[in-house]
Amino acid sequence: MAAERTASLSQLPVEDLQDPLPPQWKCYMSPHGRRYYVNTINNETTWERPSSTPGTPKMSLRHKTCLPAVNGFHSGGSPLHHAEHNSLVRKSSTELQSPGSTSLTRKQGKESTVTINYVTFPSLACMTEQQLLKPKEWSYCDFFWNDKRDAQSNSCVTGFDVLLQKQLKGKQMQKEMAEFIRERIKIEEEYAKNLSKLSQIPLADQEEGQNMEGVLVGGEGARTPSEHCRGTLEQAQLLKIEMNVHTLGEAWAQLKKSLADEAEVHLKFSSKLQSEVEKPLLTFRENFKKDMKRFDHHISDLRKQLASRYAAVEKARKALADRQKELEVKTQQLEIKLSSKIEEDIKKARRKSTQAGDDLMRCVDLYNQSQSKWFEEIVTTSLELERLEVERVEMIRQHLCQYTTLRHETDMFNQSTVEPVDQLLLCVDPAKDRELWVRDNKTGEIRPVDMEI
Repeated sequence: MAAERTASLSQLPVEDLQDPLPPQWKCYMSPHGRRYYVNTINNETTWERPSSTPGTPKMSLRHKTCLPAVNGFHSGGSPLHHAEHNSLVRKSSTELQSPGSTSLTRKQGKESTVTINYVTFPSLACMTEQQLLKPKEWSYCDFFWNDKRDAQSNSCVTGFDVLLQKQLKGKQMQKEMAEFIRERIKIEEEYAKNLSKLSQIPLADQEEGQNMEGVLVGGEGARTPSEHCRGTLEQAQLLKIEMNVHTLGEAWAQLKKSLADEAEVHLKFSSKLQSEVEKPLLTFRENFKKDMKRFDHHISDLRKQLASRYAAVEKARKALADRQKELEVKTQQLEIKLSSKIEEDIKKARRKSTQAGDDLMRCVDLYNQSQSKWFEEIVTTSLELERLEVERVEMIRQHLCQYTTLRHETDMFNQSTVEPVDQLLLCVDPAKDRELWVRDNKTGEIRPVDMEI
């Protein structure tokens, strides 16, 4: 029998110009233009035209189950137009050789598809252009179907493992960002501590004009505002305002006070960094690694099942080749010598060959079902990983924005601690400064005169 394919995406019933077929049979055209026949009751397939007489056609191969929908057609040859799969990657259907086919059929099958690490891909020589599942989005589900060689370990890494490594790396980056913020917090806390300590150092405390309680307010003697008014410190401050006194000592005291205020600002900044930036970065998806392991185990189990079923296909394919060879030997013996025993042996060999073809079809169906399931889970899971990555990036972006917001607020608060110092320095008047000092320290305002005789 010439080498032909038994299934195609373009299969459709064709008119048979010869005698009418039995009611349960339909005629189809192979991609190479050869007719083959399908029993619509039991899905039995044969190259030979069935007769109206009862019996099973010779050289048949029954399709017991439908091929997976992802392959785009039923085993009976009718195309599927499932809206859900219109955008899926188009892949060549797995086509089987009939029990009487030559080895050329197997060679042609290898040319249309190629199996890499138990996954079947279309051959580059025969492949039609595939449309991306999510065009122009650089989606995970479109670019990680192949395995790749790890340059460091020289081992094979699946495309899905690459996606998982990206997720785990993202988690590590998130952790390192939290550590970075923790170091920033330590710097702020240490800075605030040093500012507060510096503000309490009694350097230049003797600069005149710092303690306005000692300012003289008229009359003789060194009476303080509190003694004169018998009031409080607040009254003394009111007196300063009335007198419009702005001394260098007062500005110096305000500058030291601003350090304490600034220290408080930086302490609040460090506290907000801890609660609003560092903590969210640390606690975001605490069970993330467990979730990734769950994804990994699920996809790995599907890949192992695919490998197991591929091995079963290869075993069934070898068994079919052995049965075909046995049938060919028996047929050649019959051509040399007619014998009823040889005819009986041929019938047995043909039955074994047909059974081997059935086994191969069943194994291929199971393999395709496993690959279809693996395909769907890869798409679903990779889209979920894509969503998680978008969520992670957005979360980090928001909290880094919060960092910059807090930083701007800290700058504004720091500015507010310096503004009173600026105002006082602008109003410092050496004459007023001298006046206050003289009032506080004068020893007498009656000047000496000439002695009289």
